[in-house]
Amino acid sequence: MSGDPTSSFRTPVKGFAVNMLEHDLAHTRMQELRSEALAASRARRLYLARRAARRAERAVQRAARASAAVY
Repeated sequence: MSGDPTSSFRTPVKGFAVNMLEHDLAHTRMQELRSEALAASRARRLYLARRAARRAERAVQRAARASAAVY
């Protein structure tokens, strides 16, 4: 411990501050990735719902044509 008596205390404090900064950055990035994943999941569900609706509409049209052909 030469010179400055507080030098032994600075490194842990700086290390702690850097660690907290890295933690905050990692947490923010995780939230961004989670938001992107949720948005992608919603987009996928919407796509599948629309595709199912189109299929159902085509099935209704086929049924109506088949019914009209019988009568």
